[in-house]
Amino acid sequence: MQQTMRWFGPNDAISLKDIRQCGVEGIVTALHEIPVGDIWTVEAIKTRQETIRKAGMEWTVVESLPVHEDIKKANGAYLQYIENYKISLRNLAACGITIITYNFMPILDWVRTNHAFENADGSKALLYNQVAFNYFDLFLLKRPNVENDYSDEEKQIAINYGNTLSQSDKELLFKNVLLGLPGSKVNFTREQILLLLENYKGINNDKLRDNLIYFLSEVAPVAEEFGVKLAIHPDDPPFSVLGLPRVVSTEKDLNSIFSAMPLNANGLCYCTGSLGAEPNNNLEQIIDDYGDRIHFLHIRNVKRENKDVFRESEHLNGDNPIESIMEKLVLLMQKRNVSLPMRPDHGFLHSIEEGKEQYPGYSLVGRLKGLAEIRGLEMGIQYKLNLN
Repeated sequence: MQQTMRWFGPNDAISLKDIRQCGVEGIVTALHEIPVGDIWTVEAIKTRQETIRKAGMEWTVVESLPVHEDIKKANGAYLQYIENYKISLRNLAACGITIITYNFMPILDWVRTNHAFENADGSKALLYNQVAFNYFDLFLLKRPNVENDYSDEEKQIAINYGNTLSQSDKELLFKNVLLGLPGSKVNFTREQILLLLENYKGINNDKLRDNLIYFLSEVAPVAEEFGVKLAIHPDDPPFSVLGLPRVVSTEKDLNSIFSAMPLNANGLCYCTGSLGAEPNNNLEQIIDDYGDRIHFLHIRNVKRENKDVFRESEHLNGDNPIESIMEKLVLLMQKRNVSLPMRPDHGFLHSIEEGKEQYPGYSLVGRLKGLAEIRGLEMGIQYKLNLN
């Protein structure tokens, strides 16, 4: 595998020098400063590319070239935004960057209710608690008609949970759920999120899937022509939040997307954490079924505490069978004769970095630990396979 690490650009508290010392040669990043929907110019791409090269690495994967909300809703200026997307793809290809990650999650990129769950050893991890989210939705956000989405039992459980929270706990929960996208330090406000939700009225899973497939019917042929691989990131978490539709959560979803647009450029960012948070997903079977569509790897693990709670776990210790997954990926790369880019995802925050400005899940030491573990596991598997 080609080891990479994510960098959020010049404003990232973690420098390229720090990342280079982790032993990676590839950088996963984006032009976060460009408004969503605007064209990524060749000049802007090359400027960022040169910054990374001067630090001794290459920009190997874009994460993400974001999809404008108008495209997801198929309204407003969505046709122009699709044309802009095509131009950005061509410009990236002209600069030699050909793996493009994106997602089709409405409004929110990923959601957690706790960004500092304390593990037994004192390190901190990301956690999602459905009961906490229900309390946020019902009694903090108070979106219109929210009570219709919950049973009386769920409402009472949420009330009981809320009774255990202080005012500062409630404020932190609100902030955690509506944290801005990676690379951003701006949270959504209640008014902003309610307006955005209003704009999704009438858009269910079927409609959102249709809009995704239309988008792909426009951009995938361009990607194919210019040798670009699109890698859609699964929904995180892989179920509806705030009543919003989800269409990249299950194996059935993947089949719908790849069947509708069979070009190989229409591919997958294989995220073991996002897919693994849905217990009915068979991560090994996904490799068997869609291995030729896997263009980028996010390796992390999760622990499902119960039906309501999952948390990020150590990369090698969780509910996902990482050893067998990695063996399948090694065999897949041998079969395809490629070295897929991989980045360790959502590392723990260790005490040595406590108090420093870190984006949740993206502390340096936690990701370095994950990278070392994954690299060692891969080398062990390769050695084992060479003996057989």
